[in-house]
Amino acid sequence: MQLTLWTYEGPPHVGAMRIATAMREVHYVLHAPQGDTYADLLFTMIERQAKRPPVTYTTFQARDLGGDTADLFKNATREAFERFRPQAMLVGASCTAELIQDDPGGLAQALALPIPVIPLELPAYQRKENWGAAETFYQLVRTLAVKPTQPREKGGQPRCNILGPTSLGFRHRDDVREIRQLLEQIGLAVNVVAPLGASPQDLARLADADFNVVLYPETAHQAASWLTRNLGQPATKTIPIGVAATRAFVREVAQLAGLDPDAAATEAQARSAWYAKSVDSNYLTGKRVFVFGDATHAIAAARVAARELGFKVVGLGSYSREFARDVREAAAQYGVEALISDDYLEVEAAITAAGPELVLGTQMERHIAKRLGLPCAVISAPVHVQDFPARYSPQMGFEGANVLFDSWVHPLMMGLEEHLIGMFRGDFEFHEDAAPSHLGGAAKPVPIALPAPEPDKQEGPAAAIPAAWAPDAEKELRKIPFFVRGKARRNTEAYALSKAVPVITIETLYDAKAHFSR
Repeated sequence: MQLTLWTYEGPPHVGAMRIATAMREVHYVLHAPQGDTYADLLFTMIERQAKRPPVTYTTFQARDLGGDTADLFKNATREAFERFRPQAMLVGASCTAELIQDDPGGLAQALALPIPVIPLELPAYQRKENWGAAETFYQLVRTLAVKPTQPREKGGQPRCNILGPTSLGFRHRDDVREIRQLLEQIGLAVNVVAPLGASPQDLARLADADFNVVLYPETAHQAASWLTRNLGQPATKTIPIGVAATRAFVREVAQLAGLDPDAAATEAQARSAWYAKSVDSNYLTGKRVFVFGDATHAIAAARVAARELGFKVVGLGSYSREFARDVREAAAQYGVEALISDDYLEVEAAITAAGPELVLGTQMERHIAKRLGLPCAVISAPVHVQDFPARYSPQMGFEGANVLFDSWVHPLMMGLEEHLIGMFRGDFEFHEDAAPSHLGGAAKPVPIALPAPEPDKQEGPAAAIPAAWAPDAEKELRKIPFFVRGKARRNTEAYALSKAVPVITIETLYDAKAHFSR
């Protein structure tokens, strides 16, 4: 067992909680000891939901292990049903309770409740959170979806289901809104969105759609495959992240719905495609970027970075081991080896070795990038509270492409801005006391503040001779942008003269920079 400070995914029962919390009229009874109730904070504190997750914990204690913990579970299940009156219940065990083997599914079945009770077998020591979410959604769909006795009548408005969005998902709420608007714009009706906002009665009418839109394969692929096999509903394969992928998604959806793909593809536009070709963003071309996250977002982010923004992908990885093959295939397109790992220390080592200029990742990579002094944008869960914004901020669709561009480019722009501010600090035209240039005020020159001469140094004729530049210092000087290189040379020579330094070395160059930056 590995002790870790950070983890990309929780145990699988947290994934089940994400499904239960996303839905309506569903309650989850979790056989768990005191202490496992920490998961509530993920939804109330991080996602900032106004209500508790619909979860009842048995919260057995150490002294209960000598008695009948099975009775504790049955009582908790019965009381939860009588109090909340859900349309369906989920029952399962946390990673700790799994060790006592009380069989929550069998115990709940013995209660003979008048609603569907779905037992969850989530192996906590072999699987993780996203798998738990996918398995829970799959069990709900196969239990509650009703197969129609007659095929749907043809000729009406085509309908689809949107599958995959959950609670605690990265921008799932806004993605659903964006994609729903896009689908309705091209002439489709949305039958059910699940699990986010759906009830068991909604899952019962999944069959009323012509096909399924899979937005997040980590949670919806398994359920969508079951619907394809048992209800004959095809599912989309394109994830609409980025301009090109959104256009491809529109074409795929139009073909499944029997609509004109060309007409549908011209309905919406995005500003990011235009801006990425503009003079303002030309300096971004070739920027080195390292991408890490869940498989869906990491693969899409690498594609957008390389093909739409002109970045160079120098690293691509994911913690989603179930989709490792897809990540490796994507990494091969950029000539890099995929990193499949859930060890943040291994990810940090890979980022350090790759030497990127921008990191796209989770909240873990944000902390790593901060330590390394690199710009970073969050593209994937796990995320913290700041990545559940109050504003509308999708990642998918055409508006999502605009959000991506702003989120990724602004950290680079801020880095350039801070660099220029540092380089021009003390300049006669741009110093803090200069009058605003747009008001026509004349800027007052700022005298260069030289350090006082060393008291034990004797000034003589040799003091007026400029210091010579060492070859390595000249080479370092050439790394400074040309438009401020002359100023850096003059300041360094003035500093060396005041210190009576005969030869300017790299150390002298940086000593001068530190002095004039004060």
